[in-house]
Amino acid sequence: MTAHVFASTAGWTIGWAVGLAVVLVVVALVVPILLLASQIGGQASDVNTSLEESVENTAGLSNLNATNEAAEAIVAGLARARARLGG
Repeated sequence: MTAHVFASTAGWTIGWAVGLAVVLVVVALVVPILLLASQIGGQASDVNTSLEESVENTAGLSNLNATNEAAEAIVAGLARARARLGG
């Protein structure tokens, strides 16, 4: 009877040891992934802030076509004036 109890206890002990080993392996694999995800999240926030600043800094480019048209009209007017003045 003692050998039967010992064999039953040994099975449980092996089962717990294997279960604990599996849990430790999973934790060892998941923790670096979570740390990397946290680091990526911090960098993503920095990138987003930079992109928002870029939007503000380049807002004036939306009027670039109007500026080009005005410059072309001015240059054309200057060319007509030069032609009339004989230059």
